[in-house]
This record gives sequence, structure tokens and C-alpha cells, in this order.
Amino acid sequence: MNNKIAAALIFGAFAGPLCAADALTIVSFGGNNRVVQEKAFYQPFSAKHGVQITADDYNGEMAKIKVMADTGKTSWDVVEVESPELIRGCSEGLFEPLNWDSIGNKADFIPAAVTDCGVGIFIWSTLITYDPNKLASAPQGWTDFWDMEKFPGKRGLRRGAKFTLEFALLADGVPADKLYEVLATEEGVKRAFAKLDQIKPNIQWWSSGAQPLQWLAAGDVIMTTAYNGRVTTAQEEGMPFAMQWNGSIYDLDHWAIVKGSKNKELAERFIAFASEPEQQKNFIEGIPYGAANEKAMDLVNPSVGAKLPTAPENLKNASASNAEFWIDHGEDLEERFNAWINQ
Repeated sequence: MNNKIAAALIFGAFAGPLCAADALTIVSFGGNNRVVQEKAFYQPFSAKHGVQITADDYNGEMAKIKVMADTGKTSWDVVEVESPELIRGCSEGLFEPLNWDSIGNKADFIPAAVTDCGVGIFIWSTLITYDPNKLASAPQGWTDFWDMEKFPGKRGLRRGAKFTLEFALLADGVPADKLYEVLATEEGVKRAFAKLDQIKPNIQWWSSGAQPLQWLAAGDVIMTTAYNGRVTTAQEEGMPFAMQWNGSIYDLDHWAIVKGSKNKELAERFIAFASEPEQQKNFIEGIPYGAANEKAMDLVNPSVGAKLPTAPENLKNASASNAEFWIDHGEDLEERFNAWINQ
């Protein structure tokens, strides 16, 4: 997602006098995601509970969290993490176990949002986006993404093994329900890299969520992978981008509390607040990601609901990212990807 842009956002103006103890540091992935989090979660929580919130950004680097947990010098309280990092971090003792009695009714959440150390914030998808004004026809999926004859020009892909290898296998004809079964084999890994070899000279590798849409707007690429929320935000700003949900992969981001936080009870209170249907509704109406709390969908404007990864039409040919697979195989595959990309 975004490069770190360190900043402190103090919302005391909303809450009046604050006690020194009533303070939280919350770290997320930045960009428009954080802007909407501020409006939907941070500011109203600060106003309601008189809590000073310091907000910061990071790129999901677990090394920083590990140092805090190992040394006991924990300066972050609540952190946004993706599913594999949550599962791995929980097993390694990097996150505090949660008291769900303080957070909410587990039955209100989609199952993947409920874990020992984390609470789902939202569901996001990585998909194909393009400018229909610059293409003779719309790409229908990953086969077209790989078709250099029908769609000549540069492609944008995220620089990393995760999702990139899955998309390559989908382009090579692997059924979605067999994706991780195939990728778990040596033959499947070689097959994915062989497919990537076909378009390697025409790939621009992005590392932050803003880059692919900037490249698409500038005409540097003719189609690219991107996060669905980023694309919809760009559409609302007047960009003529279109999304192809066929073959998209979705995952969750979660709230977790860093091991050693001196504000665990307050952090759980914040997570509980941010997980309420009204707050979730405000968030997903600000950036179109799917709600982790299912009750939020009853409050969402239907026109917004149709743009979400959780809309039935968008889910029809989508796949869930397999967090357990990436925990088991991620380190090896990222090493192999980095070696391949540097060849």
C-alpha cells in the first residue's frame, strides 16, 4: 500500500481536555484508506471518549512490530495488518490476545473477521483496471491481460509473489478452486513463472497503491492490477477507469493490538467502536471496501453496495486469498520471485 508518511494527527479539538493516559497510537496503511479511517473512526471516537489519537502510516513491515514485542518498548497500540501477517504475528506472540466480550458479538461478523488476535476492518479486492477510452474492447479477465497481440502495451503488476503468481496461473487456465493446490507444487510454481516470462518485458512493477492509477492516467500502462477502493475513489474524482472483477482476489485487513501496549483496554474499546455497524457503514461509504460487520450492510446505500467486493455480481468469479498458504509458502515464494525479477 503506501510508503510511510509519518504524521501525528491530534483530535483533541473534538474532545475537550484530555488525560495523558487517554491516548492511543494507531498505525495503518495510509492513503485514502487512512483519510477515511480518520473521519469514520478516529475523530468520532476521540469526540465520544475524550481520547487523543496519534495516527501513523507504515507498509506492513512486521520487523518493526517484532522489535517492539521483543524489547517491550512498544510505542504503537492498534495496528492494521493483512491476514497472513495477523495469523503469523499471533502465533509468534507479536499481538495481544483479544477479549471479545469487550469488542462485540462474533456472530455479527463474517467468519474470517474473527480471530484470537484480530478483528476484521474491511474486505478488499485486487483486480484489473483500465481506461475504456484507450482500448478497442474491454479485457474480460487474465487471459486478456496476458494477450499482448490483442492488447499491446505495458501492464502494471504489484511487485511481489502474492497475487502475482495466482494471477499468472489463472491466465494459464488453472481453475480458481484449484489455484492454491496447484501453486503448492513445484510444477505449479514453475508454471506460474513461465507464464510471467511471457509478459515480463512489458510489466511495470508497482509497490504502492497509488502508482498503478497514476501510470494508467498518464498512459504509461494500458491496464493494471489495483485495489478496488483506489479505483472507485479515482472514478469519483472524474477518472474514466473501469474495473474487471472476473478473476479478482479478495482479502481482509484487520485491527490488532501490538504486544506490550500499555493501553490494551482502551485499544479494545477503540476496536469495538470502529466495528459497530454505524462506523463500518460510514467507512465503506467513504471508500468502497466490504464491511466486516455484516449488520453494516443493512445501513449502506444500495448504490454503494453494488461497488463493493461483497456484491454478489462481483464475488461471482472472485477467489479468496489463502492466508494459511502464504504463511506456509510465502517466504520461499517471495525469495524465488525476487530472484526471478532480478534475472
